[in-house]
Amino acid sequence: MNNKKIIYYQDELNDEFSDAKIEPRQIDENYKYIHKNLVWNFCAYIVQQFLSLPIKFGYSKFKFNLKIIGKEKLKPYKKQGYFIYGNHTQSFGDTFFISNCLYPKRNFIIVNPENVSMKGLKNLVQMLGAISIPTKRSGMNNFLNTITKRIKQGNSITIFPEAHIWPYYTKIRPFKSVSFKYPVDLNVPVFCATNTYQKGKNNKIKIVMYIDGPFFPDTRLEPRQRKEELRNKVYETMCKQSKNSNYEYIKYIKKQPKSSNV
Repeated sequence: MNNKKIIYYQDELNDEFSDAKIEPRQIDENYKYIHKNLVWNFCAYIVQQFLSLPIKFGYSKFKFNLKIIGKEKLKPYKKQGYFIYGNHTQSFGDTFFISNCLYPKRNFIIVNPENVSMKGLKNLVQMLGAISIPTKRSGMNNFLNTITKRIKQGNSITIFPEAHIWPYYTKIRPFKSVSFKYPVDLNVPVFCATNTYQKGKNNKIKIVMYIDGPFFPDTRLEPRQRKEELRNKVYETMCKQSKNSNYEYIKYIKKQPKSSNV
């Protein structure tokens, strides 16, 4: 099978291959995470739960013929808030796939500030469920309070712990445990959604998503250990499921360090 493109990488944790180059806005204590305006909230609900559905389902079906395996694992928790972690290999498709899987549960997504910094689209992106990471420490309390509120409302929150987009990457990159602080602090279930790239009909790419969980923080451990242990469970599960990929649309090759002549 011929690869259409080769990407050379150096750092699995920090390299970014998204085409979008956006100047991030300032997310501080003045950034409005929770809107009290009833009209805004009504519009957000309609946009997120109804108007965006045809686009999400249509894109998932006709572009990637998305198939979801393990969706039944979510059913016992349909009235409870939880976190779901996914690999990050599509710019906006990743959020579509997971939202489709969780519907009708309202799904929010923790995003980088760039996602809520696009001119003319800031409100729309937030209405679709984006919760931006602060750019300043002063915004952290509002950020954490928003996460707590959304979970207590019985919603789901999606996190992409790899942080950076590697289009069509078929493995799981190492990721830190920092984002597992949220389910540990709130003591709520965790699921993971692993997108794999498989060969479909007529050599087209087909995405098969595997849902696994629930995973729970181990309360016998210290908070820091709970976070690490939860991260390891999710990472190992995603690595195992990623082996189901059998279609490499883009080949990733690690750059070799230059040898120094003595």
